[in-house]
Amino acid sequence: MADNRLRVGVITTTHGIRGEVKVFPTTDDPHRFLDLDQVYISQNSQETVLHIEKVRFFKKQVILKFKEINDINDVEQYRKADILIDRESAEPLEEDEFYIDDLLGLEVYTDEDRYLGKLK
Repeated sequence: MADNRLRVGVITTTHGIRGEVKVFPTTDDPHRFLDLDQVYISQNSQETVLHIEKVRFFKKQVILKFKEINDINDVEQYRKADILIDRESAEPLEEDEFYIDDLLGLEVYTDEDRYLGKLK
């Protein structure tokens, strides 16, 4: 994943026959998708820019329709792909808040200074 992008969701499966997808949100606020115009679909080290046409919510998932895709067969290839946004499009953080991507790879210690490992 590029350093200037943040993951906001993962495409889990298709929804219907008109190219919609179900997304497991990895953002604190799934309604965040309502404010997005475009996203990057990242799969196998390849990124594709897609524009959001419609956002709906179903249980704990987000259903997205992309302007460029109108058929289930065209969207099937993106199953299990990450949905990324530019860091500049991310919601601002409060004091002492961090994006998960910024914490990955950091070393973790107990209060007694015992090394526990790295965040993955």
